[in-house]
Amino acid sequence: MDFFDLPKRTKVGRVIPKNHFDTYTNSKQKKQFTDYILRITWTNKLSSEIINLDFKEIREIEVFKVELKEKIDIPGILEIINKTIPYHIISWIEFNEQAYISTAAKHPHPANEDLSVIDWTFTSNWFNRGRSPYQLNLKGNMDAVYKDFCLQLAGRMNYGGLPWDQIIGYLREADVIKKEISTLEKQIKKCNQFNEKVRLNIQTKDLEKRLNEILKKAN
Repeated sequence: MDFFDLPKRTKVGRVIPKNHFDTYTNSKQKKQFTDYILRITWTNKLSSEIINLDFKEIREIEVFKVELKEKIDIPGILEIINKTIPYHIISWIEFNEQAYISTAAKHPHPANEDLSVIDWTFTSNWFNRGRSPYQLNLKGNMDAVYKDFCLQLAGRMNYGGLPWDQIIGYLREADVIKKEISTLEKQIKKCNQFNEKVRLNIQTKDLEKRLNEILKKAN
């Protein structure tokens, strides 16, 4: 199955042995690869030469299919894959008729050329495997192709005109605020003191206001 309707010349179709990552995993992580992963297939290679697009920083994008033994999110496994392969990877994770997509914006590790540092991970919700709402638009340059795809996963936010590091900064800040709001909402539900509940509600409203300000920058 061609997830993104990519040109035939991009196809690879090579199975990647799970033990390829053994050097970078501990015993618990090795067991997760064995217990959760049925097969990892390198399905497509998008490079500047293959699809005839210029690049600034991203010369290649790889597409992996990760077949699961059960329906489960695998952020830890994907983090290992993304850290240990130098190219940007778009992972299509599937179990039966369900799938989700994940990719990590990253940069080379300053002290270890064999590893990458993950800046931010973009992940979709689960969806019907045959009805993916995401598309790789092969236009502009390689960097623009990857940026556009990441923003689709981020909720089609209109951050396109902003520098990449600024986009990552906004996403990180929004994620922290969402977690703080969630924590406060749980505290409010448990709180029986009126004055304390008022104080927590004010904090929540202030955070929601800041979150809306961040989201407005995407519109």
